[in-house]
Amino acid sequence: MRELGFAISQIPVLVTLRKAGALSQAELARLSEVEQSSMAQLLNRMERDGLVERVADPSDRRSRLISLTPAASEQLSAGKAVMDAASRRALAGFSAEEKEQLGSLLLRVNANLESD
Repeated sequence: MRELGFAISQIPVLVTLRKAGALSQAELARLSEVEQSSMAQLLNRMERDGLVERVADPSDRRSRLISLTPAASEQLSAGKAVMDAASRRALAGFSAEEKEQLGSLLLRVNANLESD
């Protein structure tokens, strides 16, 4: 992903913006599960790198919405291909049943970590 100009820490933000469109910083932090304090720093770097832009919220002039830049949108398609290839490589030789079981186990691990 680095070759495409993305840091792993940016992926949840990029994917969330691609799915949801322009969002406030608070909503983006909630949906992408990034701490609000970390989100501000992350967005500053992403804006500097031309991945996101902040625009005035038409419904609240005091607020700003964050959205992907056209360049980031284009790069995300290539990024998805890289991630899909890595997934195929990581799961090579696993049966469909094993992949399903692994997914279930990882969901349980995630739920355990979020229960604090």
